[in-house]
Amino acid sequence: MSGQLKEVRDRMKSVKSTQQITRAMKMVSAAKLRKAQQAIVEMRPYADRLNRMLKNILSNVEGDVNTSFGVEREINKVAIVIVTSHRGLCGAFNSNIIKKAVELIGKYDAQRQAGNLDIIFVGRKGYDALKRRFADCNLVQDYIDVYNDLSFENTKQIPELLMQTFKEGTYDRIDVCYGRFKNAAVQFPEGVQFLPVEKMEGTAEQDDSKMKADYIFEPNKDELLESLIPSILQTTFQKFLLDTNASEHGARMTAMDNATENAQELLNELRINYNKARQEAITKELSEIVGGAAALAG
Repeated sequence: MSGQLKEVRDRMKSVKSTQQITRAMKMVSAAKLRKAQQAIVEMRPYADRLNRMLKNILSNVEGDVNTSFGVEREINKVAIVIVTSHRGLCGAFNSNIIKKAVELIGKYDAQRQAGNLDIIFVGRKGYDALKRRFADCNLVQDYIDVYNDLSFENTKQIPELLMQTFKEGTYDRIDVCYGRFKNAAVQFPEGVQFLPVEKMEGTAEQDDSKMKADYIFEPNKDELLESLIPSILQTTFQKFLLDTNASEHGARMTAMDNATENAQELLNELRINYNKARQEAITKELSEIVGGAAALAG
């Protein structure tokens, strides 16, 4: 019986230690989430407005030499950028992005069979999960870790490389799969077309003139587009990274909160079991004492 009590005490001690870790991780993630959430909430309206403006511009200047980022070519070679977190313990967050990425890769089966599908990983978790499954694809490198410094100056090299390869014709299509942040409890994966930039088109319910704006370029259209379009695309990619970063911390905070609550429930159950075992031990000892006393009296 004493061995059973010791086993229960050891389990309670282990669960308490784990609970302390999960509670601390939740607090750390909550602190990081506030900063990450502020960054994406401030960035998203700006990036979305710039992206709409870019689509609008490219819809009105077709044929210009500086609109190569909007040129649609026959899709022969494709690159898919998979943006996941660099660390785990964030619930199903990375798994959901990976599932979305697998679904996206499945759309380019012909390019994959021809050896014309490249995969670029931002964050280690996507690379660890898919490096063997898609060994027949060209993995551009192991993975890119940018989460230690998400400043624009540090991350802009990635979209610059993507834009350069697309402009040179290395890729005919570049897609990005990332985690979109909604709130601390809700994040969902998205797969979007990064290049070529999609054109803005009118619909039957919406007049074309309301969709497409006639911009006036000063001082010079060519010079302006040459610097404006890459800047907008860099901002759009930065939004992907900030979205994923905030989603990671939100998912981890939620996962650690659930783990802490589960640990508390397990502790309560172990305490009940411990008290029952202790009571049984006391009852047995009393019975033995009473039995011994009765035997001596007899």
